[in-house]
Amino acid sequence: MKLALVVNDKKIEAVKCAARIIKMFSDDGVEVGMNRQNAKTMESIDPQLAANVECFENHSLLAGWCDFAVTVGGDGTIIHMAKHAALAGKPIVGVNVGRVGFAAELETYEISELKKIIVSDYNTEKRMLLDVCVKKGDREKTFIAVNDAVISREGLSRIIDMEVSLNGENFCCYRGDGVLFSTPTGSTAYSLSAGGPIVDPNMSCLIMTPLCPYSLFSRSVVLSDKAQLSIKVHSPDNSTGFLTIDGQESEEILDDDIITVKCSSVYLSMIHLKDKNFYRLLKEKLPRSE
Repeated sequence: MKLALVVNDKKIEAVKCAARIIKMFSDDGVEVGMNRQNAKTMESIDPQLAANVECFENHSLLAGWCDFAVTVGGDGTIIHMAKHAALAGKPIVGVNVGRVGFAAELETYEISELKKIIVSDYNTEKRMLLDVCVKKGDREKTFIAVNDAVISREGLSRIIDMEVSLNGENFCCYRGDGVLFSTPTGSTAYSLSAGGPIVDPNMSCLIMTPLCPYSLFSRSVVLSDKAQLSIKVHSPDNSTGFLTIDGQESEEILDDDIITVKCSSVYLSMIHLKDKNFYRLLKEKLPRSE
């Protein structure tokens, strides 16, 4: 059995937790792989332990090699590796060393639960992803989003106009700072802060939320998983806009560019090692007004 271990090595607690995970799985005969940066960090704190780690140049190769992936860090660490795991068809589980850890399954004191994976004592949950494509004339660039894709104005530019088509027909026009497209998984992230609805992550749908719209009646829309959206951006002062994927990748958007957003045929497989209720998690993780 082969484990891909991805760590936010800027957090010393995450590195220490990863060291315990490596020892725990190595003692059970499980091969452990890491990206080169993580492996170098591990070598600097425990050269003997690092000698048991297979080293890979990037997360794509690491995901292709492993049987399952474990991340140690915050939600951003999970999201970064999740795209590669999904494309490789491998399940993933997160250990939280962040502030919220909404996507994580375990806290650091619960890592012994990971041993259940060795004996297949776990369940998996399919999570929907987004396919996002930017067409610039004859060129196309594609992305996969776990949480969200955001079209926004340039920092100092004026508001932008966005024409949105749904399945080839004109759907609506937004004027404002931008528009956000979210998966159900991402509905508790940026989408929630922007006024979008909370959606059960087991559902398969696409959420569209305008950002600071210049209108009394612009609201979030929840669309079918069969929906295909096409967006054109127009800027009054010919400034550029930006497409941001999961807060980790970005692409400059010009007036003639076309962005398409749809539900992906690729699904993310999340490992569950204990009874975890989404609605209970909402109360535990999200701040409430008392």
